[in-house]
Amino acid sequence: RLPVGYFRTINDRRFSWQFPTEPQPQTGDRGIVWPRGRVLGGSSASAGSKAEVEGIVREYILAHPEILPEAMENLRKRETGKQLGAVGGKLEVAFPGAVMGNPNGTMVLVEFTDFACGYCRASVPEVDALIAANPDLKVVVRELPIIAPTSADAARWGLAAAEQGKYPAFHKAMFAAGRTDAGSIESAAKASGLDLDRARKFIADPRVDAELKNNIELARQLGIDGTPSWVVGDQLLAGAVGRDELGKAIKAARSGGGNR
Repeated sequence: RLPVGYFRTINDRRFSWQFPTEPQPQTGDRGIVWPRGRVLGGSSASAGSKAEVEGIVREYILAHPEILPEAMENLRKRETGKQLGAVGGKLEVAFPGAVMGNPNGTMVLVEFTDFACGYCRASVPEVDALIAANPDLKVVVRELPIIAPTSADAARWGLAAAEQGKYPAFHKAMFAAGRTDAGSIESAAKASGLDLDRARKFIADPRVDAELKNNIELARQLGIDGTPSWVVGDQLLAGAVGRDELGKAIKAARSGGGNR
């Protein structure tokens, strides 16, 4: 520990910081040099002084554990930034037609969803409210069929609906059905006005399964392992977080605090 009397305490709103009083340290090429020749850091720091610094840091953390959540949040944001940077702009490039809201919107919300997901179903009115409140909001929907054996079939029909320009209607009809069995899928397709023969042909198109594989790979790169998951600006949110949290993220992206 540093000698008694070398510190004074200043309390702010969150932490109690300690700063050195007399005698003051001096900064040189060797690092921070304390009176009596003690060096903390710098290229010439000994293993002993390194251990001493680590001990001081450890004691501070133990005395102020409230900083740990903030540190973890900063780490999470840093890792999210790296992950989003790795996928680049392709995350916001929708499968043709698989969008809701304003297809030409400049504010983009990406949703990873599964028609077999109850939390995704509960999020439908939340997304509708966000679209109503944000005329420039473009919701890019990425089908992530990971929950039920029939999730992939429903996702393929969703992409077929997108190809016919009827994705939003199918999206709502499918979630309203609450099931992803063949009968429910066909009923949702009929309710949304799909040309069923055209849809069946399109489902066999290699682009459909390629899109699902691409979505699964994007989710893997982003560390997404469940639905719903959302990306807006530089924020990644997991679960049915609700319109308020999504709205805050959209606001942050607008202000530049959440733009990549």
